[in-house]
Amino acid sequence: MLFARLLHKVVQEGQLTVIGADGSARRFGDGTGPAIVIRLHQSRLHNHLFFNPELHVGEAYMDGDLTVEEGSLYDFVDLIMSNLAMVKAPWAMRLYQGFDHAFRVFQQYNPAARARANAAHHYDLSGKLYDLFLDADRQYSCAYFTSASDSLEVAQANKKRHIAAKLALRPGLKVLDIGSGWGGLSLFLAREANAEVTGITLSSEQEAESNRRAREAGMANQVRFHLRDYREQTGTFDRIVSVGMFEHVGVAHFDEYFGKIREMLTEDGIALLHSIGRSDGPGFTNPWIRKYIFPGGYSPALSEVTAAVERSGLFMTDIEIPGLHYAETLREWRRRFAARRNEARKLYDERFC
Repeated sequence: MLFARLLHKVVQEGQLTVIGADGSARRFGDGTGPAIVIRLHQSRLHNHLFFNPELHVGEAYMDGDLTVEEGSLYDFVDLIMSNLAMVKAPWAMRLYQGFDHAFRVFQQYNPAARARANAAHHYDLSGKLYDLFLDADRQYSCAYFTSASDSLEVAQANKKRHIAAKLALRPGLKVLDIGSGWGGLSLFLAREANAEVTGITLSSEQEAESNRRAREAGMANQVRFHLRDYREQTGTFDRIVSVGMFEHVGVAHFDEYFGKIREMLTEDGIALLHSIGRSDGPGFTNPWIRKYIFPGGYSPALSEVTAAVERSGLFMTDIEIPGLHYAETLREWRRRFAARRNEARKLYDERFC
């Protein structure tokens, strides 16, 4: 069982039991912490999971071929990730990781047509799905918790105010929102600062919903949303904001992205970029996330972003790392989705959930 060899290398702390398809049990770790038991239902998995486990473990779980018998999926993932942070990955994992790193430019090659297809894969899902776990404004990015008692709705409102403050808004400014989602941030900035806002997205579902919201708010002449790639946008803007979109740009396009921002930003303008990042330096996208969640996507290291910003001629004047805020956001999204999982299953299916 090659998978067992891999786990012996990885799981040094905690206690994990793997029950094979033949009913035999193998135990890994030092016996500390909560007991986690997983079961493999197909004999082929015993060796299959050894090769590219970052992809195949997730797929086996989705297919029902790997089930968590004791503990939870959260516990299992936490155990593996915490151990991987302490040990050197086995050679098979390093081989696949090296391959992914070497070919990441091709994996993240996102010309306009491919970027649209990638966006549709994720964001053109039913709006009813996102209503299951997002706040009422459908903010699909990190919230900002100022106290432990903040609800998700309060924390997302905090986030929008925090962004507005960093942008130093005042009445009459022209604002561009790159990756405007369902329009909540654009509408907020327009209302709070009497700004003229242009939002652009690659999702037809988001574009239609955003313009509907603008019309219903009586702001269609002040806030306009377009189905448009950032590279196709023209004009100049006093403020440019992009929240949760940069992860879809791709490392090969960083210079193009920041060059376009500099081209569109007025001489004394301000741009704010909010992106998920990685703390371990330049890397690659987890293959399961790349295949099922964000094709063509990549969460950058800060060193990659700052270098591209410098090459563009823009100046960095503020950097904030709200990592713990994102942890709380994800915790709340997960709790809400779990509470309404049956509704999600009716929209799609159990494998999707």
